Amino acid sequence: MADIKSYLKEKEKREQIKSDYKEKIMRHKLQNVYRVLLTAVVVLAVILLIFIQYKRHIYSGYDIVSSVAVEAATGANDMRLQNCILTYSKDGAHCSTSRGVVNWNQTYEIQDIQIAVNQDVVAIASYNGREIYVQNTEKQLGSITTNMPIRDIAVSATGNVTAVLSDADVTWINTYDASGQMLFTGQVHMQEAGYPVDIALSPNGVLLAVSYVYLDAGMLKSNIVFYNFGPVGENMSDHIVSVYSYSDALIPELHFADNETLFAVGDNRLSVFKGNQTPVDSAGHFMDRQIQAVFYGEKYIGLVMGSDDEEHTYQMDIYNTDGKKVRTHYFDLDYTDIFFEEDGFGIYNETECQIVTYGGVEKFNGTFSTPAKLLIPTNGTYRYIMVTESSIDVIQLK
Repeated sequence: MADIKSYLKEKEKREQIKSDYKEKIMRHKLQNVYRVLLTAVVVLAVILLIFIQYKRHIYSGYDIVSSVAVEAATGANDMRLQNCILTYSKDGAHCSTSRGVVNWNQTYEIQDIQIAVNQDVVAIASYNGREIYVQNTEKQLGSITTNMPIRDIAVSATGNVTAVLSDADVTWINTYDASGQMLFTGQVHMQEAGYPVDIALSPNGVLLAVSYVYLDAGMLKSNIVFYNFGPVGENMSDHIVSVYSYSDALIPELHFADNETLFAVGDNRLSVFKGNQTPVDSAGHFMDRQIQAVFYGEKYIGLVMGSDDEEHTYQMDIYNTDGKKVRTHYFDLDYTDIFFEEDGFGIYNETECQIVTYGGVEKFNGTFSTPAKLLIPTNGTYRYIMVTESSIDVIQLK
């Protein structure tokens, strides 16, 4: 009996020691978990603090990160071609990187230059001419020769080009690949369909949008016609998949933001069409004032008009690709260009610049030390390519 009591006491003692050991292990594990959680909370708090400071930080100037000297050609203009610089004149065009490296150089003689851009592809032609030159940021893609005078052009990101060609009472709308091979052709009788005032190709080249204007009983009317060059359009008459009519309206501006979103801009209206095969009119907005200028980004459109606020000269209504207004921005800067980036937009002229977030925070409002011809946002945070008369500078706001 004594041996049993002794055994039970020993067993109870061993179990207590085992329990105490497990409890110590558990406390140790919990302490490690608490340390990890505390460290994570501290790290998240630091990240949040940095993020808040970043969002609230106001820049007062800029540093020139790099600079390359360039020679400005007489009568040359500069424009953005994705993250590169397209320089063009009546004698030719070339594309440069921010380091001043010329990726290609195209010579020609053009009096009335027409330029169409889609992402990193550009088409250059002459109004009433018969040659179209197609390039992207890296190389020349080809050239197209037409058999009738050119009135308008549009280009896709794949290098296809649609040209409006004049032939007496008939207008031809032809689509070519970059090598000049005819892909699609169609004729428009102005007395029946009207005159095409603008055209646009989707980035993938599947959709073509044409804005026609015509008179009906003395009233100006417009049609926006969508052509589908893919399998969906093959079984449709003249590849037409949808038509939208507008009374007493002129729609002179068409722009594909992506493969399924088209912005159509009139004197005082914005229509947004959605659909990558058969576009539909998904959103419409009317303005009580005339639209003075239109600017595009990858995800936004900005409509500039006279301000409805007496304290400011201009206002810009910004819409996203769903047709929803992001914000109205009032400003007084006499702009030469407006660009959009991921977090906000920039308004500038040769000497002044204003950069604002979509939330309305003014990140920068200052002047350039050297007159700027062109300002291009880059993938870097508040870093830009600035083109002047004598240099290509990469600047960083500070």
